[in-house]
Amino acid sequence: QVQLVESGGGLVQAGGSLRLSCAASGGTFSRYTMGWFRQAPGKAREFVAGISGSSGLTEYTDSVKGRFTISRDNANDTVYLQMNSLKPEDTAVYYCAADRSYLVIYTGQNAYDYWGQGTQVTVSS
Repeated sequence: QVQLVESGGGLVQAGGSLRLSCAASGGTFSRYTMGWFRQAPGKAREFVAGISGSSGLTEYTDSVKGRFTISRDNANDTVYLQMNSLKPEDTAVYYCAADRSYLVIYTGQNAYDYWGQGTQVTVSS
């Protein structure tokens, strides 16, 4: 059983930056593809970014390309989401998730086996 704990959310002005962290425990971290998802009020949860297990392949949803960067530190069992040039529409609860597929990055939330509790990101205009 993998446990995921997100941190780093908060309130930031438009154009600002935040870095989210997700610490994992209870599994072999490098054998999981990790994803970040977000859910805004009244909207469905959506894929934001993903990074594969050991090869470090990445994928992003179009709306965050060039602004967000996902990375992972397998030595410390942590995945990060660096968010720059934040916009009010980025406001959401951000969740990290782990997928045992390990070599591929799925964008559908049903592919992910473990989820964190979420961290709130609020971007003011």
